[in-house]
Amino acid sequence: MCGILGIFDPSGIDEASALALADRMGDVIRHRGPDDHGEWSDPNMGIVLGQRRLSINDLSPAGHQPMISASGRYTIVLNGEIYNFLELRESLVSAGYPFRGNSDTEVALAAFERYGLPSALSKFVGMFAIGLWDREEAALYLVRDRVGEKPLYYANVKGSFVFASDLNAMREIPGWSPSIDRDALGLMMQHFYIPAPRTIYKGIRKLIPGTWLRVDRTNRQGGEPVRYWSAPDLATTPMYDRKPQEPKAAIDELDGLLRQTIQDKMISDVPLGAFLSGGIDSSTVVALMQAESTNKVKTFSIGFREGEYNEAHEAKRVAEHLGTEHTELYVSPAEAQAVIPKLPSLYSEPFADSSQIPTYLVSELARRDVTVALSGDGGDELFGGYTRYALAEAAWASLNRVPRPLVRAAGTLASMVAPHKIDYAADYFRPLLPKRWRYKQFGNKVHKLAEIGRSQDPTAVYRSLISMWMRPSQVVIGAGDIDQLAELPPAIADIENFTERMMMIDLISYLPDDILAKVDRASMGESLEVRVPFLDHRIIEHAWRIPLDLKVRNGEGKWLLKQVLYRYVPQEIIDRPKMGFAVPIDQWLRGPLRDWAENLLDRDRLTAEGFFHASEVRQKWDQHLGGACDWAALLWPVLMFQSWYDHYERPR
Repeated sequence: MCGILGIFDPSGIDEASALALADRMGDVIRHRGPDDHGEWSDPNMGIVLGQRRLSINDLSPAGHQPMISASGRYTIVLNGEIYNFLELRESLVSAGYPFRGNSDTEVALAAFERYGLPSALSKFVGMFAIGLWDREEAALYLVRDRVGEKPLYYANVKGSFVFASDLNAMREIPGWSPSIDRDALGLMMQHFYIPAPRTIYKGIRKLIPGTWLRVDRTNRQGGEPVRYWSAPDLATTPMYDRKPQEPKAAIDELDGLLRQTIQDKMISDVPLGAFLSGGIDSSTVVALMQAESTNKVKTFSIGFREGEYNEAHEAKRVAEHLGTEHTELYVSPAEAQAVIPKLPSLYSEPFADSSQIPTYLVSELARRDVTVALSGDGGDELFGGYTRYALAEAAWASLNRVPRPLVRAAGTLASMVAPHKIDYAADYFRPLLPKRWRYKQFGNKVHKLAEIGRSQDPTAVYRSLISMWMRPSQVVIGAGDIDQLAELPPAIADIENFTERMMMIDLISYLPDDILAKVDRASMGESLEVRVPFLDHRIIEHAWRIPLDLKVRNGEGKWLLKQVLYRYVPQEIIDRPKMGFAVPIDQWLRGPLRDWAENLLDRDRLTAEGFFHASEVRQKWDQHLGGACDWAALLWPVLMFQSWYDHYERPR
């Protein structure tokens, strides 16, 4: 795990100045790799590469980057891990490649030299962002892993092509003066994150997962990325036709594949552990880790005193049953809130998934004892775990049964009742509802259903469910009401089953741009490598071949995954409503964070800065403070942008 960067100007560079710039850029992202650093240049070609290294495999100087291939043709900087590097190394040794060390980076470099870039990428199992210089072609290649576990930003600044693992590194470039992209800001208001390839700045892009980009003398902008792997194609390619499978055989097969991939993810020359929330996904990962280990697995959990947000006691029960070496830390509101000032620099561009706070805290806790941690992210997207899938299916089915005028009238009526009043009423009936319908903030969800009632097709239903501010132009001055789903690959529309379409949308957008971005930035802020076994592309491809009725049964997701887990952990320990990894932002904004938020949401300030419609934001803020509505989900992205802007852009 590392931070990587590069500067390419085919017209030539001043070597001393370019190396000094690379060193400054590297210093900014030192938290991503505090163990070693290096810069390399070829001034005649106009290329400089830099790296900050978190040493995981081959801790010797032989793992130092930038690394040059045996022939001298290629130079590489790599952030991440090639998990199957030992297997690849054997075949490359047989082919006569003269290895100098034992790192996965050298194996990747040798594979590029032996097979060429496209073929080598098809052989890699891993998470990675790569900068690869080809001296023979005088070309720079950027590569991002299939799912987007590792970040990679790039831009053309005053004739120089620049890339880095972190947007903050690019701020060191002389002449840096990008303007804020209001459409990107609008999308952040809608989704909590800025979807790739956009960033908060015009002209600066994130490389799309599963693609590579070539830059050379005649193509200094990089052009369109070339896709080498596509998740949506899994749903439309005949080779992945699904056939009925007997449940026990399906459970056996998934169990075996998960154990195999988790075994790969446990290869490390430094201490290793796992996050454990007590939920299905993390419990499955930990259970299989412990089954594969002769030693006690180190597990880590964060707890909160607010009962409705706390899963630490459930995690402890799982840990006790599995016999892990468990560490839990109960965090006070003050300790959690102390993370908030760090968020702008941690995330480098505005990001508003509030679970970024506990994710950072559990990373900080784990880093005290380990350098690598496994995580359970990805299970919901692959096995139909989100409750919104069932809600969207039910909503669309209802829309097709009820006359539209009646739906609109009911929606209008529901919108007239404040969410907190709906919550009060729902408290009386909640014990009578099935577990999967016992939602927190029920009133907000009723209002969301009212918005869904205006949908004309299934995708519009899902768009309503996953949107916070429904119309970005309502809150961001100058933003367009962009339909992010319309920009997704056309193959999405060919997925006939609505639940599977939602799962695929999440897999290629919400997962990389929210969940994985959150985990990467939070963990790397503490120099902790996080590995995600469910996102091994072999698991993704296998999961997509599994018939939906083995994933979602009777409205409950992750049926097959649960059956695997129940082999290791009793069902009574696991079977409970999904909580997520949240913090009580709504309460904090009315209490200890009120003054902080009031300053950022000051009407005069909002008006002077000119990004938000001040009257709209202030109305939501006043209603939230008065308890009439819980608008935390709408206010938090505004606050995160304001905090970021205050940190980086506000004139001093």
